[in-house]
Amino acid sequence: MTRLFGTDGIRGRAGEFPLDPTTLVKLGRSLAQHLETLTPAPQRTLRVVIGRDTRASGEWIEEALVSGLVEKGADALILGVIPTPGVAYLLQHYQADAGIVISASHNPYQDNGIKIFAADGQKIPEPLEAAIEVDLSLSQHPLPAVDQPTRRGRRESVSSAPYLTWLRERVADGLRLHGWRVVLDCAHGAASHIAPALFSSLGATVDVLHATPTGENINFACGAVHPEALQAKVRATGADIGLAFDGDADRLIAVDERGEILDGDHLLYLLAAHRVQTGQIDSPIVVASVMSNFGLERALQSLQLTLVRTPVGDKSILDELLRGGGSLGGEQSGHVILPRISLAGDGMVTALEVLRATVAAAQPVSLLTAGMARFPQRLLNLRVNRKPPLETLPELQDALDSALGLLGEKGRILVRYSGTEPIVRLMVEASDESLLEEVLNPVATVLENLLSR
Repeated sequence: MTRLFGTDGIRGRAGEFPLDPTTLVKLGRSLAQHLETLTPAPQRTLRVVIGRDTRASGEWIEEALVSGLVEKGADALILGVIPTPGVAYLLQHYQADAGIVISASHNPYQDNGIKIFAADGQKIPEPLEAAIEVDLSLSQHPLPAVDQPTRRGRRESVSSAPYLTWLRERVADGLRLHGWRVVLDCAHGAASHIAPALFSSLGATVDVLHATPTGENINFACGAVHPEALQAKVRATGADIGLAFDGDADRLIAVDERGEILDGDHLLYLLAAHRVQTGQIDSPIVVASVMSNFGLERALQSLQLTLVRTPVGDKSILDELLRGGGSLGGEQSGHVILPRISLAGDGMVTALEVLRATVAAAQPVSLLTAGMARFPQRLLNLRVNRKPPLETLPELQDALDSALGLLGEKGRILVRYSGTEPIVRLMVEASDESLLEEVLNPVATVLENLLSR
């Protein structure tokens, strides 16, 4: 059976399996049915909170899911447009049994996705994902008759305001941004209303970019994946910092006062250094994925910290943080997790903590990240027609062996499939650009010949 859940839930083209209306109704039914078996007090009505980003397909996907949930007797608490981590917070606020986010994160508007959170704010466990996949694998056949539940569930619109209140009064407690000029790029996504309100309420002078969603402009030439307009605006206005979110606002990419991009690796270093300098570090480890730059590893070593690497995906990062007792982790893409604050990566929380560290240091952001020197890195995303296990491709393994021989101790190479798109990612880091190109090109050619033609 083909896996439907990837590294960040189910994702695909809206309207096509498994994001077609029939399958989505069945997903709602399946989730409610499996939650019923897991609930310690089955006599209590199940509650599921649902939020979405600004994609045009979000509303009808929401309707299909709610239909399935209600049909199986669950109550659907509808939040409307809200960042992904807002759903993770509010499912606990409303004492719900699960939370659903309808979003494809940084993908274009034609795509959408389903992320499901358990009651504790973490992504649902793999056995539950597998059970749902079994149910959905039959979605292209006529739906079986549904047993009449003892009662139908209900749908109810609930407020997302407690999330903003928590950010402003708890996470940002004591943070004052009077005299600061901040540029926000909201990616025409879920941050479009909440981010300007949050940072303005803390006293900052706020310039806002890309906060007029139409349903079809989310992530288009803007946001965390395309911060070029943010860089230009920071330089033009003399702002102290620029903050770019992705479509569902769980990622943050920053721009320093010079207009230079600060990715997730820079932000991890900045936050780690602040904690070390202020005596707030409670663990000698920082967790990052295999995609993080080797320069981050070197920079953390200078702080007497160890970088622990995991597979790609916030779920892997969080699992390692909880297992090892770490308090800081994240990905180069800007997905940062601070488990003492939230178990969900939250672009708003990350931005507040970056600003707290910067205000406390009373120094420009560029100086706070100067201790991390990046190794030259190249990342290629090659579209593929199939995804055979990479270790079963002898020609690829030969190319990788040759690449590793050239790199020695001067860099590293990584090849992996995307968990959410038909893409194979090739990343090379090397001590200089010429060595990087010498290693990258032969491996890229082999990947294209084997998987893309």
